[in-house]
Amino acid sequence: MNRILLLILTIIPFFCFGQNYTSYFTGNSTDIITNPLGGVCLMGGATEDDNAIKWFLQRANGGDVLVLRTTGSNGYNSYFYTGLGIPVNSVESIVCHNAMASNETYIIQKIQQAEAIWFAGGDQWSYISYWRNSPIDSAINQAIQQKNIVIGGTSAGMAIQGKYYFSAQYGTVTSATALSNPYNSLVNVDSAAFINNNFLNNTITDTHFDNPDRKGRLISFLARIKTDYGVYANAIACDEYTAVCIDTNGIARVFGGHPTYDDNAYFIQSNCELTTQIPENCSTGNPLTWNLGGLAVKSYQIKGDSTGSKTFNLSTWQSGTGGTWYNWFVSNGNFNEQIGTAINCSPLAIDEITNNSEIQIYPNPTQDKMIISMSDLSLNLEEINLYNTLGQKFVFKTSKIGKDYNVDISELQNGVYFILIDERNSKRYFSKIMKN
Repeated sequence: MNRILLLILTIIPFFCFGQNYTSYFTGNSTDIITNPLGGVCLMGGATEDDNAIKWFLQRANGGDVLVLRTTGSNGYNSYFYTGLGIPVNSVESIVCHNAMASNETYIIQKIQQAEAIWFAGGDQWSYISYWRNSPIDSAINQAIQQKNIVIGGTSAGMAIQGKYYFSAQYGTVTSATALSNPYNSLVNVDSAAFINNNFLNNTITDTHFDNPDRKGRLISFLARIKTDYGVYANAIACDEYTAVCIDTNGIARVFGGHPTYDDNAYFIQSNCELTTQIPENCSTGNPLTWNLGGLAVKSYQIKGDSTGSKTFNLSTWQSGTGGTWYNWFVSNGNFNEQIGTAINCSPLAIDEITNNSEIQIYPNPTQDKMIISMSDLSLNLEEINLYNTLGQKFVFKTSKIGKDYNVDISELQNGVYFILIDERNSKRYFSKIMKN
């Protein structure tokens, strides 16, 4: 009887003094601590995919689920708590009504207690303008990095999760508008630090990809990121009713309703096989041209099914299962795509290279510096070389301290690199690193 009374009481919304936020709570009001399994769930909008949400809830490992939103109410509470049969301790939806909510001690405490955080749909600019550079985004990032919480979101809640993001500060933008002038004021691609997910550090996301078609605007976003920030970014996009769930090994599973429905996810990148990858024309007032012989951009398209059986490896951005490679390109503002071939950008002969657990390279990703650490003091490194995805060799600074080597890559552009280590016994060791 007491448990029934507790549940009845906890579904009543709590209105804070001053109305900066509203909380809707369902479940056990006593916080418990579990070991969340981490990961990211990205959903394209419209109705949630039940199987992807089950994946998300399972990775909370029986803990507390927090829904953060700027509009709406408690629509997720019963769905997450009892609707899918995945046991969790509680579900709480907190609706932030203004930017002042970012300073509310109650919300920060709930973020710190959560094993899973879900961002609802809505207006991504509200999320950004309310939470960026605030205690809320600091607490979220701390929970991701230190507590290994699982994080997810749909529609606007997916759109805010990449390192680069379309902020929608001035409203949405169509493919036609973005392609005709990638510097139209509506094409607002931001890079200011916000949500920090390791596997999305070099990535922009897009949603509702099939309604309307958004391929043209996304390729415009990628062209802008290269032109403005000097970075060849990656992109993940989802049709409505489609979800991408990424585990901590970087394996992205695609959920959807295929074969009954045509639900797709896309993994998109500039073509690193080309000697030159820069758009031919990405300038103010002019239509975008990013053609490069019809090979400018590579897209791996996966049709999502109920089991999430088709995957893409975000650790390499080169291998997937069950999908199809396409070439994307733009000529004078006109988007085109054709069936393509698998991308292969590794400059090294992998079959000649050995993995060695005695050699660790960290942090990875990094901003400026990393350490090559050797637990086996008998290892004698002869040479350390660094290459980009085109096989170009770079000069960088190293210094040895004890058994470790400090590597300084602060002068290199952001992107993916490969470290090749030669030992004097003729063994070679290989690792992929990311600078961001």
